[in-house]
Amino acid sequence: MNSKPAALVVSAHSADFVWRAGGAIALYAERGWAVTVVCLSFGERGESAKLWREPGMTMEKVKSNRKEEAAEAAEILGARLIFFDVGDYPMRIPDSILYDLAALYRQIRPEFVLTHSLEDPYNFDHPLVSHAAQQARIVAQAHGHEPDTPVIGAPPVFLFEPHQPEQCEFKPHLLLDITPVWPKKYNAFKAMNAQQHLWQYYERVALQRGAQASRNSNKSIKYGEAYQRVFPQVTEELA
Repeated sequence: MNSKPAALVVSAHSADFVWRAGGAIALYAERGWAVTVVCLSFGERGESAKLWREPGMTMEKVKSNRKEEAAEAAEILGARLIFFDVGDYPMRIPDSILYDLAALYRQIRPEFVLTHSLEDPYNFDHPLVSHAAQQARIVAQAHGHEPDTPVIGAPPVFLFEPHQPEQCEFKPHLLLDITPVWPKKYNAFKAMNAQQHLWQYYERVALQRGAQASRNSNKSIKYGEAYQRVFPQVTEELA
């Protein structure tokens, strides 16, 4: 049983958690939470074009490079990082991985889960991982699955913003102020050297979501992240 409150981030590729949830990770790590990031793959086939342009590049070299980048980014953000190495483009997730992920749910008992949008016509790996994260959550709630291990409750699931939200049926139900930890998120960007072309893109996304968060509150917010809820929020107060 963890002494700290825990959060779980389930990411398809080695950099997804940095662009899309790096602010939330850093924010909660600074608050003393134990944040675990699971990457299903290294993004070795589809998200490492810069590396494949280098002479003499091999699959193992690409994987090693992306693993090192992700580890550095996770350290900057304050998270524990786990790789399942199931491959990508196309990604396939066997039952054994679902059970490993369900076991992780029961081990860390997260208060909330962050993962991908349910739709993404540009990258089928992303919704696949979203479904796997939620299916593993259901397995971890099932009393008949490994009945000697205590089941989990019902941690809320938040979907982080996809690269092209309008095409992915993404609706920003929650705008998170990440201004205090933006330097950490941007430093984590810089660890992902294989995808340097995305640094400025995701800085613009953070600025736009910050502006929207300011418009929807009475606060001055410079940088933000957007999330979509999967389940209803259960609360005793409306404000």
